[in-house]
Parts: sequence; structure tokens; C-alpha cells
Amino acid sequence: MTENTIAAERPRRRQLKWKPSTMQILVLGYLGIILVGTFFLCLPISAKNNGWTPFIDSLLVATSATCVTGLITVDTYIHWTTFGQIVILLLIQIGGLGFMTFVTLFSLALGRRIGLFERGLIAQSAGAFGKGGILRLIKRILIFTFSVEAIGACMLMISFVPDFGAQGVWFALFHSVSAFCNAGFDLMGVGGEEFVSLTSYANDWVVNLTICSLILIGGMGYVVWSDIWDKRFRYRQYRLHTRIVLWATVLLVFLPALLLFAFEQNGGVIEGKNSADSFLICLFQAVTPRTAGFNTVPIGELSDSSILLMQILMFIGGNSGSTAGGVKVTTMVVILFGLYSSVRGHKDIVIGKRSLDLSLAKQAMSLFTIYLIFVLTATLIICAIEPAHITLRDVSFECVSAIATVGLTTGITPYLHAASKFIVTLLMFSGRLGVLTLASAMMNAKVQPATKRPTEKILIG
Repeated sequence: MTENTIAAERPRRRQLKWKPSTMQILVLGYLGIILVGTFFLCLPISAKNNGWTPFIDSLLVATSATCVTGLITVDTYIHWTTFGQIVILLLIQIGGLGFMTFVTLFSLALGRRIGLFERGLIAQSAGAFGKGGILRLIKRILIFTFSVEAIGACMLMISFVPDFGAQGVWFALFHSVSAFCNAGFDLMGVGGEEFVSLTSYANDWVVNLTICSLILIGGMGYVVWSDIWDKRFRYRQYRLHTRIVLWATVLLVFLPALLLFAFEQNGGVIEGKNSADSFLICLFQAVTPRTAGFNTVPIGELSDSSILLMQILMFIGGNSGSTAGGVKVTTMVVILFGLYSSVRGHKDIVIGKRSLDLSLAKQAMSLFTIYLIFVLTATLIICAIEPAHITLRDVSFECVSAIATVGLTTGITPYLHAASKFIVTLLMFSGRLGVLTLASAMMNAKVQPATKRPTEKILIG
């Protein structure tokens, strides 16, 4: 081989070298954490029966914890030892804060410099608007998260310590982190009954209001809280994103609570209860579909109207850049205002005297459509796999709960076939990363041709 040939081969070899994109690094990072968590949960030291936990169950629980979902096949307290519970809690905290936030934390602790590429990864993981001031945002995220979780744990100790003694401190910390990260894991199997969540605290105002507050604070998004901190209570100076989130959060809490109160009156879960307890139950069930996964009444006993309402709330989810899942509140707001503009014949989408780029509407519709396709496809496959006594109502609720990283279930998760459990695991993984992120990571970006194709019309509607 001549020197010219060797010189020509060198650039081509450099081109063949794979360089992962931002999306691919995030996907591989979360996948690596899930596999490590699965390994630890499989070990006999993690199970109270001192046996090996089946791989598919460990994988589902590790994915559920990392993707802050809450769907489980074994009761968290009854099956897992303290070691296994600590592993789950660490996975929840990593999943809630974001993979790149922890990478940044370790890099700063080791004195490493954070470059532009790393800043891009952090911005993508934290849901920030840009790379500027990203390290300041990360520090705020860490301080804010640990402070809120500590306050939440102190509040929960008021009820848990009298009930569980010294163990109540661990219970309070576990549930505070789980609630703030919108994970939905609980340790209420201490009484010997599996999968009861917070049903024994349905009338406890301290536990209910603390958990609800943690869920909403975690689901608001770090960017929103950072904006509020910078501008204090000067509402008019808030970003449009922050104002949309605040108004939508209020609407999506109190309107569903009123609807649930109406749906569950006659023959429902609140029949025979006094007004105060009924209000508390409906408020909690209206907040928890914001991707939290806790429940104070058995979900399977809710009316069909309430189940459908909760599926809609789960599908919408929380806010961008938060610990919550779903298609996100801002996505739905952009779609609704886009529909309004289309019906009115307007060229622009206007919200709060601000015009939005039409590319946002295209992205919002793409996200909504892909999530819907994932849910329908998974529901179809699982219904074909499972026996007839597992109904369409149960399966569709499970699939929406999984992709929206909620964790609520009508009770079918432990009894699913291994193939169905794997599908649920994929839904949780896709939902946490975002289906667009996952799709971008799986496909290589191609340069769009400069030529413009001829325009043609087709009939719609």
C-alpha cells in the first residue's frame, strides 16, 4: 500500500469512529443505571426471603424507580430488605434529579471543568432553555430538592413516628423522596397487606396535604421554580412558560377534584363519608395522576368515569423539566391554542399576548400522536397476551400509567405475563426519556436536501 493510499484511508477511519449524540448519551446513561439497579435487586441480599429475585421483576422495579413511576410486581416493604429499599430510593433520587445532574455533581466534587458539550447534556436533562447559567441552575436544583425533601420528611414524621416508632423516620424520608420525585413507591406493606399504598391514611390531613404538596412542587419543574425565585412574586415578569404552568396546575387540580366528587357520590368510594373526608379523598386522587402513583382509595373500585378522567390526567402529566412524566402540560396548552388558532383562521399561535413559533405546535402534535400510538399499540398487544379476566379497562389504564410514569394501577401489575411486564418496562423507559428523545437517539440525523419539492394539495376532513 502506497503512502498516498494510507493518507486517504486515515480521514475515512476517523469518520467511521462512532461519536454518540446528546440524546444517545442520555439514553445509555439511564439504561446503565437501570441495569446496575437490576443487578443489585436480583441479589439475595436485597430480598427478605434470601433468594434471587427473578430478573424480569427486578428489571421492572429498577426501571420503575429510575423512571420515577411506581409500578411494581412485589410489595416494596414485604419483599425487599432495607438494602433493597435503599437501592430503590437511590434509583428514585437519581431518576428524579436526572442522570446528568448526578454526573455534574460528581464532576464538581472531583474539581473537573464542565465543557460546552457537558453543558448541552445537562440542559437537555434538566429541561433548561439554554446552556447559559446551567451550573447555577444545577446547584439550585440540588439545594432546592434536598431542602424540600427534608421539610417533607419532617412533616411526615408527625404521623409516621407515632405509628411506627423509630422506623417512622425512615418511612418519612422514603415517602418524602418518593413523593417529590413523583415516584409513588411506598412502604405501607408493614402491616402485612400488599400494594395498599396510603389507603390507611385516607383521612389524615397531614399526610395527604404533605404528599400532595411534594407531588405538585416536584411536578412544577425546576425552571419554573428558578424563575419564581429570581422574580419573587412579580407575576408580570415571569416567563410565559411559568405563567402557563401556574394557571394550568391550578386548573388541573381543582376541576378534576370537583369532577371526582361528582362521579363518586352515588355508589362510589366516597359514599357515606362526611364532606371533609370526601373532599380530601377527591383532592388527593386529583393530584396523584400528575404522575405520582400514590392512592388513598383502591383504584380498581373507582367508577368508569373516574378511571377515564384519571387516564386523561395521567396522559397530560406534569410540567417540562420536572420529575413528572406525561406529554406535559405545556404540550397540551400549545395543542389547544393551536387548534383554536386553526379554527379561527389565525396564522400564529398567541398565548398571553405572545406569539409562539409554529414549529412548537408541530413538535407538540408529534409528541401527542407518538404517545397515543405507543399506548394503543401496547394495549392491543397486552390484551392479546393476557387472559380474558384482565379487561381492556385495566390494561389501558396500566399502559397510560406506565408511559406517563405515574404508577397507578387497578391491581394487575403483579399478575401480568412476563412479555406484558417487559412491554410495561419499555413504556416506562420511553415515557421517562420522552419518545422524541428516544427516537432521536435511535436515528442518525440526516442533512435535509436544499431543493424544495413541488407543492400539492390533498383533502382533509
